[in-house]
Amino acid sequence: MQVVQAIQLSAWRGNCTSGVMSRLKLIVPAALVLGGFLVCSTASYGKPDYTKATKKACGFCHVDAQKAPKDLKDAGKYYQEHKSLDGYQEKK
Repeated sequence: MQVVQAIQLSAWRGNCTSGVMSRLKLIVPAALVLGGFLVCSTASYGKPDYTKATKKACGFCHVDAQKAPKDLKDAGKYYQEHKSLDGYQEKK
């Protein structure tokens, strides 16, 4: 009788821990992926303050501000290097 109870008890413990372990198998990788996204995501550097400072529209520096905001025109590259458009001469 004690052997049967010991087997039932160990089976019950196995069910309890396997439920927790199966949840941890999902939670830990999900937390790692979420943490990776939070650490690796870049902040947006093009800000509305830049349009106020330069008195230029977004399209002056960006090829397409909506679809490809990181693609810069010559003016945008100049601003990125010098933090100002002073001295920039637009190519004609």
